[in-house]
Amino acid sequence: MASLRRPLLSLSRLRQRPCIQQSIRSYSFHPSPDPAGAPAPSGTAPTSIADIPRPKATLHTLRQLYKRKIPIATITAHDFPSALAADQAGTDLILVGDSLAMVALGYTSTNQVTMEDMIHHSRAVVRGTKSAYVVADLPFGTYEASPEDAVRNAVRLIREGGVEAVKLEGGKEMAVTIERLTTVGIPVLGHIGLLPQRQAALGGFRVQGKTAASAAQLLEDALALEKAGCFALVLEAMPAEIAEIITKRITIPTIGIGAGSACSGQVLVQLDMLGAFERFVPKFVKQYESIGVKTRQAIGKYIEEVKARSFPAMEHTYPIKPEELEKFKAKVGSD
Repeated sequence: MASLRRPLLSLSRLRQRPCIQQSIRSYSFHPSPDPAGAPAPSGTAPTSIADIPRPKATLHTLRQLYKRKIPIATITAHDFPSALAADQAGTDLILVGDSLAMVALGYTSTNQVTMEDMIHHSRAVVRGTKSAYVVADLPFGTYEASPEDAVRNAVRLIREGGVEAVKLEGGKEMAVTIERLTTVGIPVLGHIGLLPQRQAALGGFRVQGKTAASAAQLLEDALALEKAGCFALVLEAMPAEIAEIITKRITIPTIGIGAGSACSGQVLVQLDMLGAFERFVPKFVKQYESIGVKTRQAIGKYIEEVKARSFPAMEHTYPIKPEELEKFKAKVGSD
């Protein structure tokens, strides 16, 4: 995973991006010691975005980003290392997505993940997260039957998993359930468009909103979920023009995944964008690295060195004083 340790963009380059300037100005820079231990000069700016002190993100943080038209950077995480990397990189929102069923657990669909799975993975993600806002998916079968089921399982995810909000899939038919959740104080991230949990009923992983009638239904769903109390909506796999209209018609953030750049933010599955999950790659995924290839190469090199007895080398072993070694050999006999 060496690529995760690459130096991040310098602030001088970040400041050239208008959408970042306002966000950077909102942080207070604090001097830190140099490698030799001497205090840094007063007012010294951090050298990367990871060095910027970040308070814990809240719903208010996300609303302020939306209000200032600063895109909300969202990414999934499924364990402690993936959460740590996402948080330290500066993501605003981490989603413990039920996609972990496929990319982390090897299932063939998201519907096979359980509440126990989601709680287990959520705990690990929360332990690795210091600043980002953390949301977890309610898995298939835990919220559809009744609002009471949804409340009971959402409470479990928050209390036992440690997350701050839940996400559920569905359009206006889920409005009553969402209203019930938000009424009792559970923040909800909605999800419309392509609904992976319903892919069997949709005829597979198909783009939604490609006709005037289906696009109008998506807008109707978005308005209903906003009214029900969602703090934001995921828009998945729909024409960019439709997502842009929906984004303009509602007053809560939209988080796009395969829905164009006009959304209020974007989300990708971390293992997809890192190139670690190679079973299939959705069209909307941009792979920023090829971790799968690099991992196999690294493990292959390790195997070669083990077979050749070139690993471990002396620098990987622990010394013993020669006189102690001789005493030991004299005591047990030397082969």
